[in-house]
Amino acid sequence: MSLEIEHLEKRFGDVRAVQGIDLVVARGEFFTLLGPSGCGKTTILRVVAGIYPADAGRVQLNGLDVTDAPMHARNMALVFQNYALFPHLTVFDNVAFGLRMRKVPRPEIRTRVGEALDLVRLGDLDRRYPDQLSGGQQQRVSLARALVIRPDLLLLDEPLSNLDARLREEMRTEIRDLHRRLGVTTVLVTHDIEEAFVMSDRIAVLQAGRIEQIGAPAELYSSPANRFVAGFVGLTNELEVARAESQAERLVLTTRSGLTVAVPAGTAWPPDSAPAWLVIRPESVRLAVKSDEVDNHYEARVDDLIYLGGLTRCRLVVGDTQIVAVVPSAHVAGLVRGDRVAIGWNAKDCAVSRAE
Repeated sequence: MSLEIEHLEKRFGDVRAVQGIDLVVARGEFFTLLGPSGCGKTTILRVVAGIYPADAGRVQLNGLDVTDAPMHARNMALVFQNYALFPHLTVFDNVAFGLRMRKVPRPEIRTRVGEALDLVRLGDLDRRYPDQLSGGQQQRVSLARALVIRPDLLLLDEPLSNLDARLREEMRTEIRDLHRRLGVTTVLVTHDIEEAFVMSDRIAVLQAGRIEQIGAPAELYSSPANRFVAGFVGLTNELEVARAESQAERLVLTTRSGLTVAVPAGTAWPPDSAPAWLVIRPESVRLAVKSDEVDNHYEARVDDLIYLGGLTRCRLVVGDTQIVAVVPSAHVAGLVRGDRVAIGWNAKDCAVSRAE
């Protein structure tokens, strides 16, 4: 099932929680609404589900306007972050609940619940109660309960936020694998960048009730539309640009701190009146490189080294400019604060974004 949202508005008193949202989710797509707390992503999900009425705009499923349709008429399933399991019901009965509400015959209920529990690898725990399960198992029950009704659209509201780091990583993979097997159109709400990148086909980054950019994870990371997106989706070096000059087959930027940086000639450039920022991801910065190996080459002082296991985050200073690099720890063995080192990056690893 495809989902289309047009000019969606939602207010709570004087607060405009959602401001003119437009987006299309293709049939079978895994789409994520990503943003900080209070950006409107959960509100959008609840309007789509029919929990909140829209103040303006419309919601369409497969071209059918369901903006004013009741929840039960939308054939959607919503998975909450707190699982919302009935503590007095067994795993089987929790999963069967939606089918019983729909008056599905008992033999079919047994079959469909068994299939749903097998999908989430809980077929042998059907007689347990929620308090006898781990957090990860409870989340699987919640997923099975959503999938058993065979929804056209699966809505996931921060489903992994209550799990520890190891379980979150496992469940990301499991949910993604389930989606690939079932092909159900899925919309996820999360503030976790890694979660969104691992699971999603496309992502909408939101801020203050508006969409800042929609794209595949790689597109958002390498070509952010503005400074907010660049900083939100990952650690970055952001350098304000003072001026630009075309030279041969490249564009040369000079930052406010005086650093001269070559970027590709075709780099999109904001209007003259708009502030621009140069974005360089830390993993693009190389250490101990020769001038003929990179397009941009500098001498730097090591200001700090933060060991992260297989990687080390290096804070470097070039003149009046601070640059952060993330490199394999083996590449900085023996390096200490105060050392001088040659650093650099290629023009293709640079992006230019507007301030807002």
